[in-house]
Amino acid sequence: MTRNQRLVFISLLAAQAVVISLLERSIPSPFAIAPGAKLGLANIITCIALFTLPTKDTITIIGIRLALSTFLGGTISTLLYSSTGAILSFIGMYLVQKLGAKRVSIIGISTTGGIMHNVGQLLTASWIAGTWMVMLYLPILSFFGILSGIATGIAANYLLQYIEKLRFFHHMKKTM
Repeated sequence: MTRNQRLVFISLLAAQAVVISLLERSIPSPFAIAPGAKLGLANIITCIALFTLPTKDTITIIGIRLALSTFLGGTISTLLYSSTGAILSFIGMYLVQKLGAKRVSIIGISTTGGIMHNVGQLLTASWIAGTWMVMLYLPILSFFGILSGIATGIAANYLLQYIEKLRFFHHMKKTM
């Protein structure tokens, strides 16, 4: 894969993540009993990036998504909550992926990301509220993080099968 092809691929993933984030923000929470819970559909793009790009490029995509989705309709608090959630989510997904494909699937990696995103957001809420009582909401959010992590993991797994068939992707694997 040439440098230009890699940059185009990064740009496409970042653009998709931004669009997904903006669309998801406009959809009311599907989890009525868990206010604030979202599906985390941009996690699909993070999973794809984890499996197709170097770590540095995955971090770049996450940064672009956070910056542009905040700029295009977020607030400082949106950036704060999203950033801590995304950072912890990425760290968790990265570490679990390092266990290897024989030990954990992309669905497990995505589920880890969903749970860790919730942990990050609740840590931010605890810091802002000045109390750890906010963390009592973690079991409820974790349940929905597991459900959404499974769903996004299945979607990412499905999409990865098609990405791997792309002609330039075979060249990209050889040059990384």
